[in-house]
Amino acid sequence: MAQALRPNTAGGLFATDGKAHPLQDTLLVVTLVLGITSFITAQFHSLHLLSSWTGLIGIATGAYGHWISVTTRERFGLIVGLGASGVGFFLGMAHGGLFGGI
Repeated sequence: MAQALRPNTAGGLFATDGKAHPLQDTLLVVTLVLGITSFITAQFHSLHLLSSWTGLIGIATGAYGHWISVTTRERFGLIVGLGASGVGFFLGMAHGGLFGGI
């Protein structure tokens, strides 16, 4: 009957270990916000500075967050944020780069 006392965290995509991870959760939220900002601003040619810088910082925070992540939930969100940051960064670089090259 011991299994009745323990929650089943093995099943499911967003399984957690039941512990608080404030640093990892903060990096997850920062990476998602930077990724979404970078992706959306990359759609506008004149906002290439914002999209390239937020994308670069989002890639850095997402990589570090992924390195220290503990749960699948954190890794899933970080990969989504990293993908959006990467797309925004590369489109921002194509539109003028980090320092306004065009």
